[in-house]
Amino acid sequence: MRRLLIISFLFIGGSAAAQTLQQKISNAFGRLQADSQCSYASVSLTVLDAKTGEQVFAGNPNMGLATASTLKTITSITAFNILGPDFQYQTQLGYTGDIGADGMLNGDIIIKGAGDPTLGSWRYEQTKERHILALMADALQKAGIKKISGRIIGDDSIFGTQSIPEGWIWQDIGNYYGAGTSGLCWRENQFDIKLCTGVVGNPVGVSRTVPQMPYLSFKSELTNGASGSGDNAYAFLPVGSKVMYLRGTYAIDQEKKSISAALPDAAYDAALRLNDTLRSLGIIIGNEPESAATLSAKNLPTPVITKNLATISSPALSKIVYWLNQKSINLYAEQLLKTIAWKQGRKPTTANGVDEVQKFWAARGIDTRSLNIYDGSGLSPGDRVTTLTLARVLQSAKKESWFADFYASLPVYNDMKMKSGSINNVLCYAGYQTKNGRELCFSIMVNNFSGSSRGIKEKMFRVLDELK
Repeated sequence: MRRLLIISFLFIGGSAAAQTLQQKISNAFGRLQADSQCSYASVSLTVLDAKTGEQVFAGNPNMGLATASTLKTITSITAFNILGPDFQYQTQLGYTGDIGADGMLNGDIIIKGAGDPTLGSWRYEQTKERHILALMADALQKAGIKKISGRIIGDDSIFGTQSIPEGWIWQDIGNYYGAGTSGLCWRENQFDIKLCTGVVGNPVGVSRTVPQMPYLSFKSELTNGASGSGDNAYAFLPVGSKVMYLRGTYAIDQEKKSISAALPDAAYDAALRLNDTLRSLGIIIGNEPESAATLSAKNLPTPVITKNLATISSPALSKIVYWLNQKSINLYAEQLLKTIAWKQGRKPTTANGVDEVQKFWAARGIDTRSLNIYDGSGLSPGDRVTTLTLARVLQSAKKESWFADFYASLPVYNDMKMKSGSINNVLCYAGYQTKNGRELCFSIMVNNFSGSSRGIKEKMFRVLDELK
């Protein structure tokens, strides 16, 4: 009898401890909801046992909210499942025509993209711009090519002509974080604009770009902001224009003196840089560089490679996802979304990628109405996902062989491994935490908060502190 009583007390004690954790989270969540910054906000939190999927706490778990960049965790996990951690993109370098005895190529050089978002990126040794250009130039020289009668062509046609996902806003798409997708990416589809600051209220000047952008000109309507006002500069490139406008304010005490803008045609820029590299090596090229887009504008076809010279492999998916989440790279997420559609036998569009993501999770018991998305990165303010769905996706990854790679990709905030997400008056976090040996996963979202982002972040962290 005494033994039964001891077991009963242990069971009750265990239940009480679980209830205590739930109650602590509930009280902290209640304080967040009651805070003046959340007077007109929508607030949701779901906490699950990461091993079993058991619900630890749920506050408004079925409320569809804007995810911001926490959506990248869903895109990453779906990509791991469908593509596999060792998946690599393959970019082809080849030519049309034939090579004469004098080294003249009577045809074109073509860089055929396959959606690799890392080509020319500075984040990996094997993808750096200088390395890639040297590899391409070396392949041409080994083939005996000394002159080219045709053109250097960047072929990005595999991902179609719609580079910007539906739902993105005009203010974002000229900037580096709003760079559109491309079948042939280059330098993460961005470049840097170096600024000359001065007196508050006066215009900010443009000193140069890195690299030089000979096919663009710049008009600065950017003004010098007061110290402490930060970087509120935005780049705008009207469709079909070659003039990029800079607007907004840029604080005079900003040390960087630089902003990053989106390449309007990454495939053209890749062709241009190879063109310049070959000419610097003394290889004569008969015509100016082109891309699939520039050829289409002239009603000219994009030629097909007849002889391959080199295949350039991307880093493995696990390494792509690492930087995707560590630095919240929208381009990587959107490229993966189109790749998911492509590898599922669909036309590689954003819409088809979204459909495949929803189908994948529907087959695993998730209601697609709780995963109402327009892109893969969360930049669209129209994305709506519930914290319960996001937490369930996180929990599903825990048992997979590639989980360690995904977990490593998550940044650390508030001493917790989690992905952050922020757009206008939206702040979200999603990740993992261990509490007294119990592994937990969670998603917390606040939409339409008022006041400062720093203030709401500190209050959200107080809620998440209960998971430590």
